[in-house]
Amino acid sequence: MTSDVQPAPRSKWRESLDYFLWFYTPFKPMTASDIYELVSTNAFSGKGLYLNLGYWKTARTIDDACEAMAMLVAESAGVGPGSKVIDVGFGFGDQDMLWMERLKPAHITGFNVTRSQVQLGRKRVDERGLSDRIDLREGSATALPVPDGEFDQVVGVESAFHFDTREAFFREAFRALKPGGRLALADVIRADPHPSRFQQRMQRFNWNFFMQKYAVPTANSDDRESYAAKLRAAGFTDVKVESIRDQVYPGLHKYMGEDPAMLRRFHWLARLPYKLTLLFKADSVYSAYNYILATARKP
Repeated sequence: MTSDVQPAPRSKWRESLDYFLWFYTPFKPMTASDIYELVSTNAFSGKGLYLNLGYWKTARTIDDACEAMAMLVAESAGVGPGSKVIDVGFGFGDQDMLWMERLKPAHITGFNVTRSQVQLGRKRVDERGLSDRIDLREGSATALPVPDGEFDQVVGVESAFHFDTREAFFREAFRALKPGGRLALADVIRADPHPSRFQQRMQRFNWNFFMQKYAVPTANSDDRESYAAKLRAAGFTDVKVESIRDQVYPGLHKYMGEDPAMLRRFHWLARLPYKLTLLFKADSVYSAYNYILATARKP
């Protein structure tokens, strides 16, 4: 359970210093919780507080793309009426409220390590009158405080790359699921090596930067093959690890260049790296990263 004590708000000066030390120097390594406390409600989306990169297959705005990504994950897991669902890394609860509205599961239990997100997520759920069906908790995906075999689905939208480790989370998800239960994740992994050696070096540099700045454990440097192998080792069957990077990065990159309001929602020190990426093509900017939809079933 979380404390009701609210942290003291940071001054604008302190917030800017923390951004600078975190992103532009090696002097402030941060945990995933630290990062999301700092980012706070400076979300990608305009209408809600989504932080995912969006699924851009048919979406034309960041809000539509963020909702599309959330729906892709839930529908791939088979969430529907009567489902008991675990959502790992729920952000501010937007996806849980969306799923409850559109898919009408019986209950969603969410786990998140960032206290401010848990507190605000609970408040928003309560304001929507959904607190009897959506239970948002502070807790780790690698040590889920739930009984064995109780849930129909375990889902995660762009969170599992932070888990220490992803492999430990797979074992916990397997334990929590009923026989026949399903796992579905939108996740970021390493891209396949580029044919060019120079580009391979750039991929390694960018991936190492990603790990350092975004609290990604070295053990989570998976490609599609190792990702699938870890799911199978945890006991899952019907494992599928599908790349959807072409429906994620190009659409996001294009939209950032077209909608200045999106970047204005970020802290001013966080805008600069994104603005610089717009000088290059998406294939170059995101060459180190694959983006996958992973699904699996507990036998």
